[in-house]
Amino acid sequence: MMNLMDKAQERMPNTPLLVNVIARRVRQLNSGQRPMVKPEGQFTSNFELALRELAEGKLAAETAVTTTATQQPSAAESLLSL
Repeated sequence: MMNLMDKAQERMPNTPLLVNVIARRVRQLNSGQRPMVKPEGQFTSNFELALRELAEGKLAAETAVTTTATQQPSAAESLLSL
C-alpha cells in the first residue's frame, strides 16, 4: 500500500507546488477551517489531514500560465527608427 506522500506526489508531481499547497492548507486548518476528510483519530495533525485531502483528490491547485507580451519600443527607440 502506498503511503500518503507517494499518493500526493502521484496527484501533484511538481514538488515545490505540492509543498506550497500543503503548507497553505495547513495554515487554513490551523486558522479554523474544517477538514474535507474525517480525522482518523483524536490526535491527527493538520499536516496529515492536508496530505490526506490531496492524496484523496479533495484538494487541488490551479496554476496560471503567463505569457510574455512583446515589448513595445520606448519613445527614444521609436524616434530613432524614423
